[in-house]
Amino acid sequence: MKLVLLTALGVGGATAVGAVIGFLFKNLSHKFSDIILSFAAGVMMAAAVLGLILPSLEYGGKLSVFVTVVGIFVGALTLNILDKLVPHMHKLVGIDSEAHNNASLNKILLFVMAVAIHNLPEGIAAGVGFGSGDASRALLIAGGIALQNIPEGMVIIAPMLSVGISKGRTLVCALLTGLIEVVGTFIGYFAVSVSAFILPFALAFAGGTMLYVVSDEMIPETHAHGSERAATYTFLIGFCIMLISDVLLS
Repeated sequence: MKLVLLTALGVGGATAVGAVIGFLFKNLSHKFSDIILSFAAGVMMAAAVLGLILPSLEYGGKLSVFVTVVGIFVGALTLNILDKLVPHMHKLVGIDSEAHNNASLNKILLFVMAVAIHNLPEGIAAGVGFGSGDASRALLIAGGIALQNIPEGMVIIAPMLSVGISKGRTLVCALLTGLIEVVGTFIGYFAVSVSAFILPFALAFAGGTMLYVVSDEMIPETHAHGSERAATYTFLIGFCIMLISDVLLS
């Protein structure tokens, strides 16, 4: 339990670390941001496949492939539905878009809310990993999530500051996105601990949410500013590093 707590704090704290870096380096080039984010996408992709989807097949028995496929799609669809709700949630941060008189404010808050929403299933993914009883694989998943949280924390700072949101409120928003991940970690851990029967589905569900984030958010973002080649190779580097780590830890 202590390891789960420390991991939850580490995964959530990675966003805070990224936010601090974002304050220090507010004018990062698109190319540098794309390279960092694509590396994180590769790490996250490997964590989803190696740490969640393949174990789901192992725990599921004869019908494991069907449970895994359903879990992946349910996870992706759930995140897709949550994404649809994001435009209606900007009031949660207590900012009046009309008062700021800035057309880009809603877009920035949409992005921040998307990060926050994605952090919940990512946290659940880390918790589910520990619920499976394989600590080394769980740490691999958590490490992958934490690595991609750092650039996420970095990239939300500059846009919020650019539309006039105060430094204090910007930091609070960044920290809240990390806190959501801590909550998600405990949800995933206790859900699987209570009922091992749902473990194969839960693993696949968490893997599906991570695949959705990588495909729908991270890869398009890293290929939108002319750095496609560098982004592709850093994605592969991130994936291969996690692949090597999985072999060494197993």
